[in-house]
Amino acid sequence: MLVKKIPTTVITGFLGAGKTSLIRNLMNNINGKKIALIINEFGDIGIDREILTGCGDEFCDDKDNIVELPNGCICCTVADEFLPVMETLLEGKNKPDHIVIETSGLALPKPLVTAFNWPEIRHQVTVDGVITVVDGPAVLDGRFADNPSTVEKMRLADEMLDHESPILELFEDQLMSADLVIINKSDQLIKKDQETVIKIVTEPARVGVSVILAEHANVPPSILLGLEAKAESDLKSRDSHHDNSDDHEHDEFESFVIEMDFINEIESFEMKLKEIIRNYDLLRVKGFLNIHGKERRHAIQAVGPRIDRYYDRDWEENEKRISTLVIIGKSPLDRKAIKIAFGV
Repeated sequence: MLVKKIPTTVITGFLGAGKTSLIRNLMNNINGKKIALIINEFGDIGIDREILTGCGDEFCDDKDNIVELPNGCICCTVADEFLPVMETLLEGKNKPDHIVIETSGLALPKPLVTAFNWPEIRHQVTVDGVITVVDGPAVLDGRFADNPSTVEKMRLADEMLDHESPILELFEDQLMSADLVIINKSDQLIKKDQETVIKIVTEPARVGVSVILAEHANVPPSILLGLEAKAESDLKSRDSHHDNSDDHEHDEFESFVIEMDFINEIESFEMKLKEIIRNYDLLRVKGFLNIHGKERRHAIQAVGPRIDRYYDRDWEENEKRISTLVIIGKSPLDRKAIKIAFGV
């Protein structure tokens, strides 16, 4: 008897592009479909999982729906972590209708897609589609685009552009594996700039791949699911800068966790955070803050100089009220100096 394969959607994209927001919007509109979610964090603490489980939605309350892979980039831990998780999902009595994988912002999509051909799982699952989310304003600024003139222009104006080819190659790899590209934060771009970003992301992408604009990563499930790409059977069309290399370890990145007491005044802390990001060329800062006098947990995410923050939920009764941040940057990071800058 032919077994119907469970479709799997791989959501990839650079740090802070909007992958977690895309998933939250998806889960809010899934209409009863049973989704299993695999989150690949970069760092030692599950911030993205907490963002999802703290959202207050019915899906988020069921934490058994969410599996976390926190021990490094998923493309480097396929055999050790990803495959056992997939086998567990597939062996369970209540199999999901669909699997969604949120990769780390540093993950190469192609090794993960290739893993779906492993004998242990290939007869039971298929890659319905690879969706790449990009930060529209960041691409326009030239930070994650292989456009020499734009990169040089931004290099003169922004210290963020000290990032060299590995990041640009990673960005292109994510586009070259995509079945759908979502340009997020399009509301921050005028029409002319939207067209420029579409041109930038289309150049490395595969011929004929759909590129759509999104605000706040709000895209209907009917567009995200049911692509039926069978990507694991279509690897030759998905180029990669790393096809001729066995080295998929991203040694140029590292992360660590900072814990602090309560934050007296959030606006002052945000100004200090921007200064630290600039001084130490940090790629990403994300976590939760304990704000003095507030009963709600304050979520904060920073991608380069852009900072997004909001109160997400009340602190639980037995929860340790502590401010926790994951710091991600190019290796080596001066951890001692960064901690001192935060006052730790």
